[in-house]
Amino acid sequence: MKLTIERAALLKSLGHVQSVVERRNTIPILANVKISAADGKLALNATDMDIEIVESVAASVAAKGATTAPAHTLYEIARKLPEGAEVEIEAGGEGKLTVRAGRSRFQLSCLPVEEFPVMGGGSYAHTFRLGAADLRGTIERTRFAISNEETRYYLNGIYLHPAKRDKTAVLRAVATDGHRLASVEVPLPKGASGMPGVIVPRKTVNELHRLIEESDAEVEIGVSETKIRFALDGAEIASKLIDGTFPDYERVIPTGNDKEMEVNRRTFTEAVDRVTAISSEKSRAVKLKLGKNTLELSATSAENGSASEEIEVAYQGAALEIGFNARYLLDIAQQMTGDTLRLSMADAASPTVLADAADAAGLYVLMPMRV
Repeated sequence: MKLTIERAALLKSLGHVQSVVERRNTIPILANVKISAADGKLALNATDMDIEIVESVAASVAAKGATTAPAHTLYEIARKLPEGAEVEIEAGGEGKLTVRAGRSRFQLSCLPVEEFPVMGGGSYAHTFRLGAADLRGTIERTRFAISNEETRYYLNGIYLHPAKRDKTAVLRAVATDGHRLASVEVPLPKGASGMPGVIVPRKTVNELHRLIEESDAEVEIGVSETKIRFALDGAEIASKLIDGTFPDYERVIPTGNDKEMEVNRRTFTEAVDRVTAISSEKSRAVKLKLGKNTLELSATSAENGSASEEIEVAYQGAALEIGFNARYLLDIAQQMTGDTLRLSMADAASPTVLADAADAAGLYVLMPMRV
């Protein structure tokens, strides 16, 4: 195998695939990236046996072939080579991969390509397309609420499923960690109706986001009962799904919250950020005291003292005091792009619904805390 490729193209593709590879592996071959050269293309393939990513990039192929090399080492080499460098990659039959660029020369130990695992293609009963911008927005506005609690493994991902809002068919993404819930939807793409509800693991979500971060292409999505596949721009991610049942999240979304407050989102987030500078890092509690068209935000700390700030809001309901984890409150507010944040509350102990007043596609639920 022998090929030449521009350093920037190699680095971008290696950056996508090497992040799948775990830093510590009990199976040596899983630390490697599979490198294949043929028909004017370099294909890079990495897997952790739960996710597989394949990316192809144009290259000048002098001799076709395939081998495997340490993923993180190869990435570090590409990262440290000078910008604009032409990189020559060559593998012979002696189990070595040679990388040359200018006066630099590296020789890496390879493992046989036959040892590289194949995840198995399988068929996808449902396939549909979604714009990268829509998919990216959906991920960015929900993934912060994915649970890190491994014992509740069925919450360690985003629940993707067809649903209905006001008789309109939508594709909805939901994540929750038990303290907060994020729900974002897009119009249901053609081909997605009838697909099963699936839980896409956190790592897959993050790898997918990295892949589509700068793309405007359409993403082809394939779904089966056990796997999901995303393909775009010469790259493909296939992943196992979380084998579990996502809870009936609609039961925790309150519908009768009658105390509604609207506030300038930026004014609110800046005020929350300021008053919680005083609070302890552990609880980060902030109290909201609501009166007619006024909101007083306050925080106290046994070590540091207290802070309060009053801002103008649109509120006509009964006086109410309610407390929240400030970090959770800010996390939710930062997912919104509109100027006006709407909070719908019932009382100090019941879940609060937060929404962007100008965007009905996103909805957030936050449990209050005692302050």
